[in-house]
Amino acid sequence: MLDLLPLTAEIADGQLSIGGMAASRLAEEHGTPLVVYCEETIRAQARAYRAAAPGASIVYGTKAFANVALLRVLAEEGVGADVSTLGELAFAREAGLDGGRILFHGNNKSDDELRAAAEAGATVVLDAPDEPARAAAAGVGRVLVRLTPGVEAVTHQSIQTAHDESKFGLAPDAALAAIAEARALGMDVAGIHFHVGSQLARVEESLVAVDRLVAFCARAGVELGWTPQVLDIGGGLGIKYTRDEHVPEIADFVPPLVARLPAGVQVVLEPGRSLVGRAGVTLYRVGVVKDSGGVSYVAVDGGMSDNPRPQLYGARYEALLANRADELPDGVFRIAGKHCESGDVLIDAIALPHPRRGDLLAVPATGAYTLAMASTYNGVPNPAAVLVAGGVARLVRARQPVADLLRFER
Repeated sequence: MLDLLPLTAEIADGQLSIGGMAASRLAEEHGTPLVVYCEETIRAQARAYRAAAPGASIVYGTKAFANVALLRVLAEEGVGADVSTLGELAFAREAGLDGGRILFHGNNKSDDELRAAAEAGATVVLDAPDEPARAAAAGVGRVLVRLTPGVEAVTHQSIQTAHDESKFGLAPDAALAAIAEARALGMDVAGIHFHVGSQLARVEESLVAVDRLVAFCARAGVELGWTPQVLDIGGGLGIKYTRDEHVPEIADFVPPLVARLPAGVQVVLEPGRSLVGRAGVTLYRVGVVKDSGGVSYVAVDGGMSDNPRPQLYGARYEALLANRADELPDGVFRIAGKHCESGDVLIDAIALPHPRRGDLLAVPATGAYTLAMASTYNGVPNPAAVLVAGGVARLVRARQPVADLLRFER
């Protein structure tokens, strides 16, 4: 289980601690559900990317979890931001990132978004045939063009992004046309971008995409007399959610990709999940424990509103009782949320010591695409998040008050 938890996680005297803070103390002080982020793990992941691709530009896929404090930690490690909306741009700017460290993506950018990207000095990734003209009109100066390399990643179909039917990017002929038009309009077309998908557990499809990228660049040189200065090969490296999963380390995944790129180009990487996923652990308070039709249910005080991944992607998780972490399992339990849906199940079957009301359930690997995708379904406010390091916990996302749910009602 420890290999799913943050690097600083320890179990002593039956208690789980993260960053030198006991989980039970964090829950008492900040309530539950609570997402606990380990700062050391985030920094270690950022440094692993820098070591795997020396000289590359690393930008954080902000959609994994847009948070000012985490963006500032990553900025201290030399990491910029990949954003795709006005909101994500606002997070990056609030964190102190200047436009030179921001990439603005999106398959359907509004005029307001293009103007905001231009005002911030961000590099815009052109994603549609009409975007060169619209970006030029908005005052955008520097752009990349997103290529769809026609590669189907081995991952959930909802997070495949480079196949022929993807809503993202441009097929080779359309990408060439976008490059030519953007250059004619006076923009600095710095390079090409692609992104294969998310939660990648193998490198093979990414290698194919890199080879197609290189071939496309050669074609652009012949047909347009243009050579890219920047090649952005996206992100997507997965993390382990369960003990039986196998996911490459950063040091094994990145270097083979970079090695196939032409010498002298600026390489850009866009990791998201692999920077913050393992760093996060969600703490829930156990409520009802009951048997139903041969299934032993354990209900917690959160669920699909703070983590919809099981419902969206069939995601699997593991868990432990943070306050009884040294006890041996004596049964198999189904972890259910508190929402009015039979499908509100976080973990279908997990071996645990028999849970009791008031126990603290810890679910590892919840740092990415949990709070980022949270809703207020059933009128349940979003949980809080803390960043822990060296025995100190800092509140980085306040718990949403119920009153906030009514703020925009009229």
